[in-house]
Amino acid sequence: MGNCLRALKKSMSEIAPSDLIKGSPAVTLYGSPNSASTSYIRFALLYKPVSLHYIPTETPNFGSEPPVIQCGSDVVSGSVTTMLFYLDGKFPNPPLLSRRINLYSETTPLLVWAVILQHRSVRWHVERMVRWGDDLATRGGRSRGDPVMGSPRMEVRKFGKSYSQLLEVMLEHAQMEERIVFPILERADRGLSKAANEEHARDLPIMNGIKEDIKAIGVLDSGSPDLEEALFNLSTRLKTLQEHCKEHFEEEERELLPLMEGAELSKEEQERVLDQCLDVMQGTHSHLFRFFLEGLLPHEAMQYLDLITKSTDKARASSMFLRIV
Repeated sequence: MGNCLRALKKSMSEIAPSDLIKGSPAVTLYGSPNSASTSYIRFALLYKPVSLHYIPTETPNFGSEPPVIQCGSDVVSGSVTTMLFYLDGKFPNPPLLSRRINLYSETTPLLVWAVILQHRSVRWHVERMVRWGDDLATRGGRSRGDPVMGSPRMEVRKFGKSYSQLLEVMLEHAQMEERIVFPILERADRGLSKAANEEHARDLPIMNGIKEDIKAIGVLDSGSPDLEEALFNLSTRLKTLQEHCKEHFEEEERELLPLMEGAELSKEEQERVLDQCLDVMQGTHSHLFRFFLEGLLPHEAMQYLDLITKSTDKARASSMFLRIV
């Protein structure tokens, strides 16, 4: 990505172990490679300023079935929450334990938490694309940005790949709301989700237009007036999408999602609709799962993994966790 993006908050990929400074505290993790709990803790440790040594074992060396953390003379096991408390106490930054989002409480339905966190990730990725698009437009295709991006044409291809990933997440999120969230609200009070559905339809041409703009830019000559104009138009369209996302998500979180609590879903119904959410958003929760999590702050990413553990398909949860470590 261009240099202009480096002021953004650090994502998961930016604080992986390979980037840790020399002399970081050594932490050893013992646990089954097929265990969701082991993968969960391995992922959590990616955020901490430690040098991680993972030792796969079906029976950890300390006679305990759950994963085991060893740091100096400390040996810690138990529930994943217990282990997160330990990690946050030992290495406070960044914090991994959940912080309550304004307007919502412990009784908020699981699906609402999932939607809110999906909004957070999409907004981060859209902001990232806007900054990157601005950088491309400023350079006008005449000069290189970050050397890791390669030539201007190579950078445009990478830009297109990132946008395609974001577009898939956004389309799946919209489909999930239309097939799961809005029908629940409509059953409770007819007409509640009409405006939200209309906004989904409004933004689709913009989203597809950006995809076509990127394709066109990829075949224009570097430094040409046509390329400069196309990059400017792309940047403008991305900013429009960003503004629409901000308005739409804030409206949903302020007006619609709080009403989900009034639907009075039972624990079993909440788990069922969460499973349906994962079913509809297959790409987001498989090959794009790591990309999706990069858009969340560390404590948000851990909160999303907590939601995944509440689904009834434990095999799917384990498979998802293995993808990110």
